[in-house]
Amino acid sequence: MSWAFLRDLLSGVNKYSTGIGRIWVAVVFMFRLLVYVAAAENIWKQEHDEFECNINQPGCENVCFDHFFPVSHIRLWALQLIMVSTPSLLVVFHVAYRENREKHHKQKLYKNPGKIDGGLLCTYLISLILKTGLEIVFLVLFYKLYNGFKIPRLVKCDIKPCPSTVDCYISKPTEKMIFLYFLVATSCLCIVLNLSELSYLIFKYSIKCYLKRHVKKRQ
Repeated sequence: MSWAFLRDLLSGVNKYSTGIGRIWVAVVFMFRLLVYVAAAENIWKQEHDEFECNINQPGCENVCFDHFFPVSHIRLWALQLIMVSTPSLLVVFHVAYRENREKHHKQKLYKNPGKIDGGLLCTYLISLILKTGLEIVFLVLFYKLYNGFKIPRLVKCDIKPCPSTVDCYISKPTEKMIFLYFLVATSCLCIVLNLSELSYLIFKYSIKCYLKRHVKKRQ
């Protein structure tokens, strides 16, 4: 799968981000996207073929695998990366709207189309809320689908057509668990960064509005 579009999106968002926002972009690009492409994707590449049960009953192994891994970790991780990056498009589209509006009117309507103020501030805050919400949703989804953030070495399966309880073995459980913990840790870090940026922007523009009102009252 080509991730060039996501790389370009993150590069575009970086132009209009605050300092905390640029840290978020760096974390997503360096510690999530590159780790996924360089290492994690290969670890889960043959997860179905390497899942083995101590029985030759036709269909048993497939049913057990589908039960314990209803969605592939790596595909869910890829979906998470795409979904948490998508709200940033709102900011890019809003800046593009401002620039096109200036071209249409053939005059300077904004001091800087990429400056976070007015309607663009609202769009930026909405994108932060959406990114934080999606991160939390995916963490809960991971936890619910796999009964916690762990990869067991051995699972016992008694689902039909298995004639009895069979032992099934997961390949490279320790390696997979390390990457799963890394995924959870980076998601939590991104949530903290998003909430920090959200608080910073709200505080900054609340102070700005308060000072404006105070100056008007004095005048």
